[in-house]
Amino acid sequence: MPQRTAIVTGASSGIGLAIARMLAADGFAVTLVARGQPRLDAAAEELRAAGHEVAAAVGDVCNEADIQGVLDTHRERHGSLDVLVNNAGMGVFGSIRHAANGQMDLQYRINLRSVVLFYREGLDLLRRAAELNGHALVVNTASITGKRGEANLGVYSAVKHGVVGLTQAMNQELHPYRIKSCVLCPGYVDTPLSDYKKGDVPAEQMIRPGDLAAAVRFLTQLSTYCVVPEVLFQRFGDPV
Repeated sequence: MPQRTAIVTGASSGIGLAIARMLAADGFAVTLVARGQPRLDAAAEELRAAGHEVAAAVGDVCNEADIQGVLDTHRERHGSLDVLVNNAGMGVFGSIRHAANGQMDLQYRINLRSVVLFYREGLDLLRRAAELNGHALVVNTASITGKRGEANLGVYSAVKHGVVGLTQAMNQELHPYRIKSCVLCPGYVDTPLSDYKKGDVPAEQMIRPGDLAAAVRFLTQLSTYCVVPEVLFQRFGDPV
């Protein structure tokens, strides 16, 4: 069986880096994607120092040309894509009364539009991997707010609901090619994105980035015709 390969966006820190570490440790050749060159290079060097095969591709997922460039880089190196992790994301906390157009557009472009573009532009790579290794997998990072809206996160909640719906649609549309999709819906994860909440929820009581990496490992080990469409992560005591 050919070596399996992966792309992880938002891979220079937090959830993305935890998932990239896991995939690399499990033998995947991983293309790391992030906007910031210094942190991305540091993440790539960490994994290379551990003996893993990684490539760093600087790219802004808001930019269609950058997405195409990331996929071209991966295509030239590997020719197929077993696991695509659409993890890059951002949110803006605040009342809808003060929602600026630029902030609304940015949340849509990063959290949802980029996922659509990675599916569209990477479909040939995913199909090739499924032909070679039996199936391919797309993992999309959404949020618990993609299952139930949260006050002062209205736009973020809306686009994450969109990621959940897109994942459901892709499982129906791409199953003839044996391309599976799963959406991860975590509550508060101990990353900078949750800093605004750490006055109410101590960091040590938040979900760990490694919890999501463990879920992705589980997904990569499933048989070809087993699909887990969604994984919900909650803290003890939080409402279902």
